[in-house]
Amino acid sequence: MPPTNHDTTADAPPEAVTPLLRGLGVLRRLTDAGGRLTVGELERATGLARSTVDRVTGTLARMGYVRVEGRDIVLAPQLLELGNAYLASVRLPELLGGRADALADELDESVSLAVADGDGIRFVHQATRRRAMSVSFRIGDLLPAERTAPGVLFAAEWDEAEWERWRERRTADPAGLGFPALPQGRSGAAAGGDFAERVAEADEAGFAVDDQLVEPGLVALAVPVRAADGRIACVLSTVSHTSRHDAGSLHTTLLPRLRAAADAMERALRDAPEPEPGAPSGLAAWTGASKQELGREFVESLARGLTVITAFGAGRAALPLTAVAEATGLARATARRALITLEHVGCVAVDGREFRLTPRVLSLGFAPLSRTTLTRIAQPHLAGLAERVRESTSLAVLVGDEVQYTGRVETSRIMNVHITVGTRFPAYATSMGRVLLAGLPAADRAARLAGSELRALTPHTVTARAELDALLDRVAHDGYALVDEELEEGLRSIAMPVRDRAGRVVAAVNVALHAARRSREECVREVLPELTAAIAGIEADLHVTERFARVPAY
Repeated sequence: MPPTNHDTTADAPPEAVTPLLRGLGVLRRLTDAGGRLTVGELERATGLARSTVDRVTGTLARMGYVRVEGRDIVLAPQLLELGNAYLASVRLPELLGGRADALADELDESVSLAVADGDGIRFVHQATRRRAMSVSFRIGDLLPAERTAPGVLFAAEWDEAEWERWRERRTADPAGLGFPALPQGRSGAAAGGDFAERVAEADEAGFAVDDQLVEPGLVALAVPVRAADGRIACVLSTVSHTSRHDAGSLHTTLLPRLRAAADAMERALRDAPEPEPGAPSGLAAWTGASKQELGREFVESLARGLTVITAFGAGRAALPLTAVAEATGLARATARRALITLEHVGCVAVDGREFRLTPRVLSLGFAPLSRTTLTRIAQPHLAGLAERVRESTSLAVLVGDEVQYTGRVETSRIMNVHITVGTRFPAYATSMGRVLLAGLPAADRAARLAGSELRALTPHTVTARAELDALLDRVAHDGYALVDEELEEGLRSIAMPVRDRAGRVVAAVNVALHAARRSREECVREVLPELTAAIAGIEADLHVTERFARVPAY
């Protein structure tokens, strides 16, 4: 049976939590579909009744894990906290990600870290190269072992029971249809024929090659990174395409550097001190709230079960039942039933009296959500802001001494502010430009403004350098900028910065309106609080997304 099969209720143990099984099934179906399905499509995909789908998706929406957009159910960035809990608990991206990034720079090729998941492999870190012909996998993508270089190395550690499960899966699904991330249209039957032979050869050689088994034109070279006990902790691989390397040249040219990097990674794993346990997610604080507060349709057992995943993390890789219950605020019996359910679907493994998260947690939305942009993250928040203030809203980044619009939501007014995505304006004369300039280090700000001609675009435009510097200092202090008819007469706008996890200003959001509709005071009194709330939502989604994934501006 394919490893991504979601029909797990029929053979579930008696103590399993059925609503949790249904919620996990919905999240996996959405993941396999790329993050979006209509309610009707979810009904058909899961076999659940419409009322059940509505209750499950309503609960997930209340948790911030999905959004309801008309008839569509869409995965939301906050869902990434589940996969983040797994990645933080295993520490591989934290300890080895920087070395993988450095190797990608050295080789000028994409570099990946992968872990085993049953008879497949999942990627937990990606260092990609920006080229027209891009080669990369998404973090969390599941691929069959026989079609990848990392899978060949992991299979060398399989026991006979694991080999038998692989043979059963191959018989039931020879084309790999149970692996949604696998490019289709080319049969994978040939990939399994000599798999055992390739595994034996790779085990003896200490490396493995994928010669266009995943996709035509793609070649990969992989070496193991072993933990202190000698077992493979993860596999380091570099991926290229045949216009740059064939399998032979990839091996000849890059293997020594790949092995040197793997040796350094093994030392890093051995020498890493145990981290201090961090605080678990605050999710449990409201899942224990009354049904009256959360609504009749809120499925507490689903929410509590997902909360159990967030009990794990940095310094909390393996936890006994008591620690899980304490971290989540749940009763021991409730936490135990959730853990039994999560073990049944493969998201939790048991070692004696301790529980650990498995890479299967990444099947809950991580791959489609990790490949997103700041613009996509911000768009629903811009739309909500525009609806609340009934004015146009925008997102912009700083490019040189200009602001470039990367996101936009307009309102349906007769007199509106019409600006298209991609438009650039001088930063000094715009509200978003001023919060972006104000967020720069002093030397960087001065360098950008030194090459900018401060022209009077209207009679109100500030063009004196000293006055502009003072205004930018005030913006940095106040946290917002209000620009009144300096870019265009009759146009008033108010903006705030968007900050990343490190506190750096990476973008700005504004509300723009005709000056006749709201005074300066009304902008501060009525619009600024709504703008602040929108920024808080964008930053919350950005921070959870960028913890283990790169988030480009657009």
